[in-house]
Amino acid sequence: MTGSSSPAPESTTGPVTAMGVPIKGSRPVRPALIITVFCLGLFMTLLDITIVNIAIPDLVTELDATLETVLWVGSAYSLVYAVVLITAGRLGDIVGPRQMFLAGMALFTIASLASGLSQSPSQLIAFRALQGLGAAMLAPQGLPIITSTLPPEKRGPAFAATGIMSGLGVLLGPTLGGFIVTHFGWRWIFFLNIPIGILTVALALAYMPDIRPGLRHRLDLPGVGLMSLGLLGVVFGLIEGQRYDWGTIAGPIWIPLVIVLGAVFLGLFLWRQVRLQSAEPLLPFQIFRDRTFTVMTLVLLAMGFAMVGIFLPMTIYYQSVLGLTAVAAGVVIGTQSLAMMVTSGIVGGAAGSGRINMKWVLFGGLLLFAAGVVYVIVVAGPDSSRWTFVPGLVASGLGLGCVWTPLFGLATRDMDPSRAGVAAGVLDTLQEFGSVLATAVLGAVLANRLTDALVSQAAVAAAGLPDGARSAFLDGMAQAGSGGIQVGAGQAGEFTLPADVPATVAEQIRAAAEHTFAAGFTDAMKPTMVVPVVVILAAAVAVLFVRSVRPATETAVVEPAEGLR
Repeated sequence: MTGSSSPAPESTTGPVTAMGVPIKGSRPVRPALIITVFCLGLFMTLLDITIVNIAIPDLVTELDATLETVLWVGSAYSLVYAVVLITAGRLGDIVGPRQMFLAGMALFTIASLASGLSQSPSQLIAFRALQGLGAAMLAPQGLPIITSTLPPEKRGPAFAATGIMSGLGVLLGPTLGGFIVTHFGWRWIFFLNIPIGILTVALALAYMPDIRPGLRHRLDLPGVGLMSLGLLGVVFGLIEGQRYDWGTIAGPIWIPLVIVLGAVFLGLFLWRQVRLQSAEPLLPFQIFRDRTFTVMTLVLLAMGFAMVGIFLPMTIYYQSVLGLTAVAAGVVIGTQSLAMMVTSGIVGGAAGSGRINMKWVLFGGLLLFAAGVVYVIVVAGPDSSRWTFVPGLVASGLGLGCVWTPLFGLATRDMDPSRAGVAAGVLDTLQEFGSVLATAVLGAVLANRLTDALVSQAAVAAAGLPDGARSAFLDGMAQAGSGGIQVGAGQAGEFTLPADVPATVAEQIRAAAEHTFAAGFTDAMKPTMVVPVVVILAAAVAVLFVRSVRPATETAVVEPAEGLR
């Protein structure tokens, strides 16, 4: 399926977009409606990620599954999503972003129905994987749609809209999920997608034009196979590493071997792409010749790492240390999402004016995001009030609102629409890979630091207990620490005490255990969260290498057709 010659340009006769990109058919281009349809689909996929986490306890009970099995409900989605993104973006360049968006949206909706009807954990995991496939098919299509229909100076509001939808998905997920699970059951978190999916498909059929970016591409099937195997090995190893204690999975198969094999396949993929650059590669290195795009890929990788690296420990902290319900924790986090939505709209409008250099908006946004997180780290304590964190969350949210619009605006500023699909796949893949990397690395760091912190805190707390209770207390805390981190307010009390321990002493031990876990987790969380802050600051430094203005030699790449100037 690989070609030996350069791809042939499609005919430019007939209707074209404002960027001179051909359109198949006579459907008029209405950018506001197009972006609205895409944002609706994006919102559904983002909402589904955050809303499912709320249902984990109910899934364990109703499907008679272990916690490890149910965690694959999320892992299966993430694994398939990360592996397919680049290929889906390239297919968008070949068949058109509209076709891929419609196919992905339809698959996601059907998989949502099947997920809601699942009768066993294995069925639910399989259908969640299909949801991940559908999401991966539609997610990279936004960039080629935006870059093909809007000139660079008018893309700010479009990227702001996607940022607002992202914030809305994060904001509504925990709250809406808690309400649905409480009143209707976990199956309705999937059934909710069906009317939204049907509406999105209908609107896409009516308003989304069939944009053809201008080159007839061919799909490098061997490259798809090598890249998929490579990403599968590396991402699976990172997701499952901590669960298997970075050791044996079964027989001779162990986590480091899976990761190494994945890296080998990725190396073979890159070697093949080097050989195919003069023909038709799956990953054209030409997209990395734009220094601004390359820097933005690194910033997006850092943001994927930072978002998970910050919110993973904070989510556990809210529920396991402060004892908040998932809904209450979602309300607190929602202050950040609301702040992000506000600044996303303001920055989107400013970007559309063309009077503000988005490089410095992004730089400032990253610094403000880091400052807000530092505030949260400083004020976090074993018995902090939930509202103590609001100033830091608002500051970090304001910073995030200054990140996403400039980031994607700069990444696409000089982008050739004919390469936008694969470029979007690269961006989305690196962001997802950053998230997976943070989950694996910082999850392991947090767990290890928690074990050490519990030992030291337990030794201090044991001094205040009766002589005969100290041994039982220390043994119980060791047992609680060896079981890994669990989200929920009762972890510290899950260890068992000998039957002959008097009730009054048992109550003392449990009170000491709760304080020990709260103090131990806080001690472990703070240095762990410093790592993503350092990563954010490194991303801010990288932004300084972005060109402030578009090179005149590259302007022709994105100029509209003569008749549309």
